[in-house]
Amino acid sequence: MPARSSSDKPAVRPRTGSPQASESIARFNLKLAVECADAFAGSTGLACTVSDLEGNMLHENGYGCASCGLCAAAMGTPDAKAACRDAHQYGMKQAERFGGKYIYFCPMGLTCFVSPIMGEETGLAKITVGPFLMVDRDDYVHIDLREAARFSGAQRRLISDALDHIPFVDPERVSHLSSLLFMAVGFLNNVATGNRMLETQGADAIQGQISDYIAQLKLENPNAPPRYPLEKEHALLQSIAESDKATAQKLLNELLGHIFFSSGGNFEKIKSRVYELLVLISRASIDGGADTEYAFEQTRRYLRQITAIDNIEDLCFWLTDALNNFTDSAFRFSDVKHVDVIHKAVQYVRKNYSKKISLEDVATSVYLSPSYFSKVFKQEMGCNFNTYLNTVRIEKSKELLLNGSLRLVDIAYAVGFEDQSYFTKVFKKLTGVAPCKFKESKGRIKP
Repeated sequence: MPARSSSDKPAVRPRTGSPQASESIARFNLKLAVECADAFAGSTGLACTVSDLEGNMLHENGYGCASCGLCAAAMGTPDAKAACRDAHQYGMKQAERFGGKYIYFCPMGLTCFVSPIMGEETGLAKITVGPFLMVDRDDYVHIDLREAARFSGAQRRLISDALDHIPFVDPERVSHLSSLLFMAVGFLNNVATGNRMLETQGADAIQGQISDYIAQLKLENPNAPPRYPLEKEHALLQSIAESDKATAQKLLNELLGHIFFSSGGNFEKIKSRVYELLVLISRASIDGGADTEYAFEQTRRYLRQITAIDNIEDLCFWLTDALNNFTDSAFRFSDVKHVDVIHKAVQYVRKNYSKKISLEDVATSVYLSPSYFSKVFKQEMGCNFNTYLNTVRIEKSKELLLNGSLRLVDIAYAVGFEDQSYFTKVFKKLTGVAPCKFKESKGRIKP
């Protein structure tokens, strides 16, 4: 059964608001964001969702992630939506990294794209379009839902019902639609105001903890500055990698207290030491799973900001904001990143299997080093990249063997093999029979 086109999508009433959203609503123009999402949904027929930094849905027009029951039906677990939320959070971070738009896959292999609603320096919320399919519905069920044969009858019915609401979008249109959303949200960003609020502690609490720790240091070390507490620094970096915000903030305040106490009031020295802390915090977030390029870009952004800071209070707020940002970027994104990478790699192979492609080509297309991509691919797919590529090529060759009169050498070339004998060897290895025998049996010979 083919997927419905976007014009066949059933009408779904817009939904606005959630109890968790009150602070987010105050941080940007929600009314304008809703108008933007509704206009995009109405003109394209695709679902549009407005959500905050934590993934709370503020408004949904169409069959968006909040309405979609596919992940719950297929995964059969109450944690299914949490995996989707992580994927959308990852998409938001990548959109900030890549200049305002990003196309990505949810854990079920459906496609979405997103543009962030920006504050002065970083995102405040996001508008997400999707989910939708970029492949035929049957191909999606048989390839992306590899466990389809194991689903119960009830699960199959739920999956089928969910897919009835999910439109197909031609891959060539997706990039254009993503650019259109980016331009629409760009207008919204021009009128958005406000700065990102501190997420863990108020100004008084931060200053209070620092002052208390300085007073403690004075009592313990009345005659000489104490040694630098490396153990606290190590504990801070560990808490960031583990996304333990409360512990990280407490340790950061104590380290700031030590820096202020031992600096002798030299503000430039304090700024230098604080920037060293920023770099360490950035590296700790990478250890915790944050995207490397995103972390580097944020470090460069904070470096530009620190040059304009001229007082202790603003310096404390600045570093606390950085701590929150880097700690957030570490949480759970490593697993999501792998899912997104695998889906993109699979799409690349499906599109280019007939060409001369290598692991290095695919790794480059998903912005990973070949060695790391190879490790991730085998971990997620259960086989190495070359085995998967050959499997795709052999499956395509079966169609040509059964549906045409092409010579064996032509079929080999058509699916990406440069040598007929090697094609025959791989075909027999993966199917158990030679290509000619497979063709003679009309595909009835099974491995």
